[in-house]
Amino acid sequence: MATAIEDATEAPVVRDIVWIRQALQRAIELEHSTLPLYTAAMLSLEVQNYTSYNSIRSVLMEEMVHMSIAANMLAAIGGRPRIKNISHVFPSKGLPGGVEPDLHIGLAKLSKAQLQNFMRLESPLFLLPPEFSHESYPTIGKLYGEIRAAIVDNAAELRAAVTGGRIANQVGDNIGFKTIVPTPGVDPIDQLLEGIDEILEQGEGASSGLIQAGAAFQHEESHYGKFAELWYGHQYRQPNPVVELTRESEAVYFQGDRIDWPAVVNTLAVPADGYDRLLAEDPDGEAAAAELDMFDQGYTAMMGKLDELWNGSSDPMTQWATFGEAVEHMAKFRVLSCFTLMRREVPRALVDDLPRLYPTEFGFLRTYTDLDQPVFYGPRFRNLAADNRK
Repeated sequence: MATAIEDATEAPVVRDIVWIRQALQRAIELEHSTLPLYTAAMLSLEVQNYTSYNSIRSVLMEEMVHMSIAANMLAAIGGRPRIKNISHVFPSKGLPGGVEPDLHIGLAKLSKAQLQNFMRLESPLFLLPPEFSHESYPTIGKLYGEIRAAIVDNAAELRAAVTGGRIANQVGDNIGFKTIVPTPGVDPIDQLLEGIDEILEQGEGASSGLIQAGAAFQHEESHYGKFAELWYGHQYRQPNPVVELTRESEAVYFQGDRIDWPAVVNTLAVPADGYDRLLAEDPDGEAAAAELDMFDQGYTAMMGKLDELWNGSSDPMTQWATFGEAVEHMAKFRVLSCFTLMRREVPRALVDDLPRLYPTEFGFLRTYTDLDQPVFYGPRFRNLAADNRK
């Protein structure tokens, strides 16, 4: 069934409070969809203290914050964030909510090709290639911009919703996540808009023409900027004399200190079946499947705990314990991948046989895996609570 946002490409949609709630749920799913993509790339790095590792990790952490902000906004206006059953099947065309339908992206190791995808995913509108401008939501920022406009247009009803009863929790006012709560002398509309602006500023930059956040975020590079640093192999540095930042001049903004390319585990990009056909023919497939399942169980448990944060007990002590359990599951991702399944080599005979096993996906596998080198399994991020394999 098409969502309200997806229908916007076909017919006018009334952007009322119902639409805003639907859009915020899609925003939660959109923000979440980036987490497996960025985590798979981060885990493929051999060493944790590379500049590349820290850059990807910083984006990943902010995406978690953005997901939390969207969930808090939805809870504040009377909605219920639905998290535990979110499940993305990669590779995919586009992102949840009908955003960036041109983007073909999947779970894969860090590579120049995958960085191009990450830069497309995080691109601000002013750096977007013109061939994508016809899309209803060519950037993540365009979706949030429409949510922002709808908040302003429905201000009176949203003020009433914020001050009325809620069916879900908000999370994080004491750990840095933006919350929206009735406060004397503070307009809740301003609080909602501040949440949108934080997401936009960290993701795309403080304003058009910039790929840095403002002073409130220490002028750090936007997500696009951080990935561009890895792509160009140099840190961001404003040129002197200053030139307008455009797609054509972008390279002169990345001539700072050199960033060496890290050592990367050559994981096989994950096909849509999560390696099922490959595992069936691997002599050690049963053991490999068990390791993949163990990672998936941890991922599924994390999703359940995140859902419980917003939809479980509102007691602060209980919430803190639940938050700790979610973080614990996240912390185990590296152990459950880098030291197990990502050390398990795919037999050479099966690598050579990938065109037969995955005839329609072989181009994707070849683009994001060096098939001339030893190939290893990678995490597939299968949510077992909402397994939607075809």
